[in-house]
Amino acid sequence: MITPVSDARSNPNDQIAHAATVLKRSADLRMMFETICKGGKKPKTASQLMELTKFSRVRVLQLGKKLADQQLVHQTKVGNETAYEKDRFYTRNRDKILRLATNPNSLKKLPTKVSPQASSTGPLRITVQGAKVRIKEITVDDIGSFAAVKKVKDAPDQVISENAFKTGIQRIIGEKGKFQDWGGEPNDLFTTRVQLKGKRITTAFAFKGPGTSGILTPAKLGKNGDQIQRLFLSPADIFIVQYHGQIGQAVYEQMQAFATLNSVREGKQIWYGLIDGGDTRRLLAAYPKQFKLN
Repeated sequence: MITPVSDARSNPNDQIAHAATVLKRSADLRMMFETICKGGKKPKTASQLMELTKFSRVRVLQLGKKLADQQLVHQTKVGNETAYEKDRFYTRNRDKILRLATNPNSLKKLPTKVSPQASSTGPLRITVQGAKVRIKEITVDDIGSFAAVKKVKDAPDQVISENAFKTGIQRIIGEKGKFQDWGGEPNDLFTTRVQLKGKRITTAFAFKGPGTSGILTPAKLGKNGDQIQRLFLSPADIFIVQYHGQIGQAVYEQMQAFATLNSVREGKQIWYGLIDGGDTRRLLAAYPKQFKLN
């Protein structure tokens, strides 16, 4: 017997979004799902489903397997014949699932744990009742790996490329891995070598180079303004956003909100912080060798 790893009662929107995402791929799959969910509690055999859907036996078994593999229905046996049994949760939410499966915009707007629908123009607010939130804001001065920066109170303007800055940070912390940029990455640098209070803490960085200008807002972070959200999908405990200029308040507020979400969801301490233009210049001045500066 296969035991589901997800609990629909604890995160219903995630389960609904999962089902709609699976079903949006195929009208035949939606028809099969709807047919299995209709009627009484008894499982429907492949022969019964052939009659109800007018699909061939091979097609019924193909579609049934896909639904069962995604845990939208339960595969069983009736006599010597393969049969499919409805899932109580998905049957109860059948109409909503089918509606979302054929309406991409509505599906995209459905708030879930991994997509709480942060606004790119305003703060994201998360209210948590009866849960312990353990989050703390940190700066470059708190990070042991950047200890030399404490000796630099101010530094002259100096701008380097995003890749050069990332490489410099890798040299400072001793991270020799290779990190290739691509459109859907959750972070620009993921490492276990950052030191905080004498301990190595898993850290995810997002860097924004000089190709971006003006005050940094969530809308400028990622093609869809979702880079902070994707950053917090990384399996890290420290989350850092770096930019060569001023960072807007909305970025800070979103990071605080997603840190709260991760802390509650994962039951652990989360640290988050910003490295703005001033702290970027301090890092460059404190570690000229690592950043290959003259």
